Amino acid sequence: MIAVLFVALGILTLTFIAVWIYEARRLADTPDRGRPDAERIAVGFFANFFDALGIGSFATSTTYFRLRKLVRDELIPGTLNVGHCLATITQAFIGIAVIAVDPLTLILMIVAAVAGSWFGADIVARMPRRAIQIGMGVALLIAAGFMFAKVTRLMPSSDAGTLDLTGLRLVLGLAGSFFLGAIMPLGIGYYAPCMVLVAMLGMNPRAAFPIMMGACAFLMPIAGMQFVRKKKYSLRAATGLAAGGIFGSALALLIVKEMNLTTVMWLVTVVVIYAGISLLRTAAREKKAAAGQVTVPAP
Repeated sequence: MIAVLFVALGILTLTFIAVWIYEARRLADTPDRGRPDAERIAVGFFANFFDALGIGSFATSTTYFRLRKLVRDELIPGTLNVGHCLATITQAFIGIAVIAVDPLTLILMIVAAVAGSWFGADIVARMPRRAIQIGMGVALLIAAGFMFAKVTRLMPSSDAGTLDLTGLRLVLGLAGSFFLGAIMPLGIGYYAPCMVLVAMLGMNPRAAFPIMMGACAFLMPIAGMQFVRKKKYSLRAATGLAAGGIFGSALALLIVKEMNLTTVMWLVTVVVIYAGISLLRTAAREKKAAAGQVTVPAP
């Protein structure tokens, strides 16, 4: 079953690359065309390096893009899903191969997440700028909450628990995976809430790694192709994330065996909270400005 999973992932990866190249060439009005610079490639490298170690890439990338004003707010969700796709697939091939989990549970959780992502990406791609700002702002604050829970050890991290789901636990797991897949296109990420989900269902928290990596590897190409076709992403930034992300993920998973990330996690948590609040404040300011421009017709 794992071999079949790898073959399917390989086919999906090639399909995603082909669609991305074809649509990028065909759609001349895709935002932010041009070659990525060293800064955008570096964002991809470091975001995915720490993503493979469990910190996450969506929240950190969003924060940096907003601080440096590299990507417009309404294009950030699509940029993340398109740009981090290939790096996540790299993580999946390595993670599924080295971390044990029941194959049937793994595949069903992946299918549920992909279905949720297809549903969620279509909605996000059609959302207006202010709705995306609010959605990302809330998503970042939620992500910061999960980071805080992890760095303070409130999130389960023991090796106890099963490596599979059956019966009612499986039904709840699939429903949870569908929901997490649906909200991932907004930028909340899948890893941290997935770890909480599997732990609450009585699974070994380590099982979150192949489930998370596998689910994201399948759902991100599906979501990414939607954003590409709808031109709701930054081509330059996404290309930079992809170029640097593959190497960052591989380095973290293959070379780094043990690393103290507590200080980094605290710093990232604070910065992500700032970015989330900033997005919500921007949405509120733009709403107020738009309301002030509305003129009332004379009676």
